[in-house]
Amino acid sequence: MNQTLLIELLTEELPPKALAKLGAAFAAGIVNGLKTRDFLEADSVATAYATPRRLAVSITNVRAGSPDKSIREKVLPISVALDATGAGTAPLAKKLAALGFPDVTVAELERAGDGKAESFYYTYTAPGSKLETGLQAALEESAAKLPIPKLMSYQRPDGTTVQFVRPAHSLVALHGASVLPLTLLGLKAGATSLGHRFLMADGARPIAIAHAENYAETLAAEGKVIASFEARKEAIRAALIEKAGADQVLMPEALLDEVSALVEWPVVYECRFEDEFLAVPQECLILTMQTNQKYFALTDTNGKLRSRFLIVSNVATATPEHIIGGNERVVRPRLSDAKFFFEQDKKKTLESRLPLLDKIVYHNKLGTQAARGERVAALAGQIAALIKGDAALAMRAAKLSKADLVTDMVGEFPELQGIMGTYYARNDGEHEEVALAASEHYQPRFAGDALPGSVTGTAVALADKLETLVGIWAIGLAPTGDKDPFALRRHALGVLRMLLEKRLPISIGALLSNAAQLFTFVAGFKDPSADVYAFMIERLRGILRERGFSPNEIEAVVAQNPDRLDDIAQRLEAVQAFAALPESASLAAANKRITNILKKNEEALSASGGAGVDPALLADTAEKNLAAAVTRVQPEVDAAFARGDFAGTLKTLAQLRDDVDAFFNDVMVMADDLALRNNRLALLSALHGMMNRVADISKLAA
Repeated sequence: MNQTLLIELLTEELPPKALAKLGAAFAAGIVNGLKTRDFLEADSVATAYATPRRLAVSITNVRAGSPDKSIREKVLPISVALDATGAGTAPLAKKLAALGFPDVTVAELERAGDGKAESFYYTYTAPGSKLETGLQAALEESAAKLPIPKLMSYQRPDGTTVQFVRPAHSLVALHGASVLPLTLLGLKAGATSLGHRFLMADGARPIAIAHAENYAETLAAEGKVIASFEARKEAIRAALIEKAGADQVLMPEALLDEVSALVEWPVVYECRFEDEFLAVPQECLILTMQTNQKYFALTDTNGKLRSRFLIVSNVATATPEHIIGGNERVVRPRLSDAKFFFEQDKKKTLESRLPLLDKIVYHNKLGTQAARGERVAALAGQIAALIKGDAALAMRAAKLSKADLVTDMVGEFPELQGIMGTYYARNDGEHEEVALAASEHYQPRFAGDALPGSVTGTAVALADKLETLVGIWAIGLAPTGDKDPFALRRHALGVLRMLLEKRLPISIGALLSNAAQLFTFVAGFKDPSADVYAFMIERLRGILRERGFSPNEIEAVVAQNPDRLDDIAQRLEAVQAFAALPESASLAAANKRITNILKKNEEALSASGGAGVDPALLADTAEKNLAAAVTRVQPEVDAAFARGDFAGTLKTLAQLRDDVDAFFNDVMVMADDLALRNNRLALLSALHGMMNRVADISKLAA
């Protein structure tokens, strides 16, 4: 009979940062093990549970036994199984015995071809197995494959040593209301669990699980435990929002996950700290509350930090004063430390800290952070001049950009690098763009992150990322496979996003060349610009795919190896509009044909010295018409391209379809007459150049 299955493993407190993964893996392992062994129906539904002290899963519609199976087993090729008289051989008898069918005769075997030779097959019915048999194996497999951060060895009461993520105390295994005779980690399965360690009058009193379907409800009602990790997380989220009232609560998902892994019956309380701490940069206070104390900071509607914060407790009480007071006392020293670090750091300027960077090795082949700062400053100045920024400001910003790495605050909270640089630069009286660049030059830090807002910040961000890309590549540490220890993919994506989204009119080749010139001191230096460019172009394809462009549309633009990206989006939109025209397929196919013809005749075209079309050599009506059409359309194409109307440029080409089709239908390009042939190649070359001003439309051909 099909019933709901429940498995629960009760343990000591599990590592909070790993709990969600452990819960999901525990459930998935058992589900997959049962599915492989054919104990699940097609509509079986699994629910994973995970609390600080338990991993569990319930699965609906689980069979009490797996069904019998008809199995067709290949025995031996007939050439081996039978002797010259047609009798069974010794190898056949041995094989049948090994398969468990020693009494099967040759007459009972099926003869069939296996694609190479005729063989004997035997079909038999394999009986199903009981649930406890298959589940025992699935449970052991799941436990063995858990993503355990670090195994613990401990002794069971009987003296045996067991290894698991944390000591395990009990095992529940129910199929409906029936206990299954399973074992794991020295435990025998039963039907009782434990509730909340503190909220129950007797936290050690066993809670009977009467039926597998009642697991979550029984734990909540009798044990003050919300068994589902996701349900607990959403309950915390809702309680935080409600308690915050008109304020905004800062709820990073990672923090919500960790707090959800620390409590079984979450309750949110409000705490406060002294307003004097608000003089410290709020990023410092928020980070120390989140990182060290797992608290949730509150801001007003303008994003300004409030002196009230929220905590998630594992204890529900009508008199929470002691809990609130204790947490307020705990956070005060942390905030005091942040205030002390901030006040101490402000006593020294960023510039005065620069000599300390000369003691920090960036890479043994690339020198110190100070040397790197000089390279970034030189490159930032060049870039600023290209994007109409202030080169002096960019160089100053780049020079100071890493100085906050040697401050006390960043030493305590590395996550604040850049952010503190902005605060300290303002305190030092630096230009606002120099101050902003201290944090902006790290942007974008991740996918979807904001780009630098200031021109100076943009110049330094580009310089910083390009210096890393080219420098690390120059010393032979390009990414391989999924290994990218210097985050070069992220740096490349950052550069590409700035060039694309800010529409910066900068040559990628020039940027890479300028960056490469900074590394000529590297032993055996070989300019990596070409390789870095190819690496960036591959990342560009990914960005454009994410923006909804098709592979053919992307290749039409990217195959031309663009040196600037400020108009890439406009070119792609034009290609999309062109592809929608009824003439596009014919012209794309013709362009592909022209490309192949010209490629095969590069020497002839080169020898002609780029001579234009000679009207006197136009013999056939079709080539005369095409030449006239090219002459007529060329000014329209040039004008549209000059004003940046890429869509108009490509749409103008639609006028040529009939003449192009007629040319290829009626004209033999590779004529025996050399002068005639070269003139036709010249005509195709002129047409090809006009058709590919915006993109290589041959890439649109199917």
